[in-house]
Amino acid sequence: MNLKITGGKKLQGTITVNSSKNATVALMIASLLNKNKTILRQTPQIEEVYRLIEVLKSINVEVKWLNKTDLEIIPGKKIKIEEINKISAKKTRSILMLMGPLIHILKKFDLPQPGGCKLGLRTVRPHLFALEKLGVKIEVLKKFYKITSNNLNPNTIILYESGDTTTENILMACARINGQSIIKFASANYQIQDLCFFLQKLGVKVKGIGTSTLIIEGKKNINQPAEYHISEDPIEAMSFLSIAATTNSSLIIKRCPIDFLELELLKLEKMGFKYKILKKYKARNGQTNLVDIKTYASKLKALEEKIHPQPFPGLNIDNLPFFVPIATQAKGQTLIHDWIYEHRAIYYAELSKLGAKVILADPHRVYIQGPTKLKAAEIICPSALRPAMIILVAMLKAKGTSILRNVYSINRGYGNLTERLNKLGAKIEIMSR
Repeated sequence: MNLKITGGKKLQGTITVNSSKNATVALMIASLLNKNKTILRQTPQIEEVYRLIEVLKSINVEVKWLNKTDLEIIPGKKIKIEEINKISAKKTRSILMLMGPLIHILKKFDLPQPGGCKLGLRTVRPHLFALEKLGVKIEVLKKFYKITSNNLNPNTIILYESGDTTTENILMACARINGQSIIKFASANYQIQDLCFFLQKLGVKVKGIGTSTLIIEGKKNINQPAEYHISEDPIEAMSFLSIAATTNSSLIIKRCPIDFLELELLKLEKMGFKYKILKKYKARNGQTNLVDIKTYASKLKALEEKIHPQPFPGLNIDNLPFFVPIATQAKGQTLIHDWIYEHRAIYYAELSKLGAKVILADPHRVYIQGPTKLKAAEIICPSALRPAMIILVAMLKAKGTSILRNVYSINRGYGNLTERLNKLGAKIEIMSR
């Protein structure tokens, strides 16, 4: 799919944040821990979810939409991992998390190596080192992993890296091991918190939610009907904040998970971004704090300090890219330091095709000079979700008609985005070629 975007317009209106992509895929996989029926409420209809449904169905898991938002998942009596849909599996990094539940179902199995966003090395060693502590043996071959789990035991695990999928994988592995396991240097990010709340619904005791140390009391047999409301996506909320700031628009953004946006909003406030929190309330899961945010036309200035990501409650890794289009409209020079991924900052230089003044200092740092009048251009989406999305944000600001080609990477994480943005006054057309 390609998009034709007529930019240079201020937007106005109300947009609602959808459920989190990253939480959804973790919860879909965590449903395999439950021998009974699991219903995930408010499941986003996005390509990443579709690919994972194809994977789960291929290994004999019953998955069906109850309506447009609720997904029912029931594992088959026999999981046929040898029949896994390799084409779909290679399009998502999420399949790595299948290790966590499957070690409780299969003593031996092979798992294809994953795909997903191309953001550098993204080593899987933290997953392997942690699972080994629980008694899992993993052999890394050229195209797949050979996994054996005969004697699983609880343990104290120090993660090699504080990664989101690593923490989720080990959480799921510990969930069905009797006894107490402790995960240290765990990620406390939004999707991990959602997974912890879901595991509690299944009767697994989890302490330390929102911290870097998680204590899990495993439950060997989980067999109960369960349902869970997936919480809203702070990265999508940040996308809309970025659109508002970059296009100098007044918007109302509903259902923003504020605990995962606080530092981002503080940085934006110090850049001159004007906003107001209209309403505070709980998400449907009863746990996540939500707010409605109204943005106002603002005169932006660059921060003197660099903008860089940190573990929760710091600036979210996936929210960092959205400061790039904002910086193109801020007076002065902004330094973005993307220290985690080896290649992602390189994608930021794509905005120079729209007239942005972006200097790539090294694979991790870019300098952006603003304010700049962006101009229309034709660009092919990079194979990474957030870098692709910031090009769309910049095109909404650029005067003239831009073409954004091959937007599959955006559709992996955003549902009905064109329709939703057009309701705000954007002019985006879907092109078949």
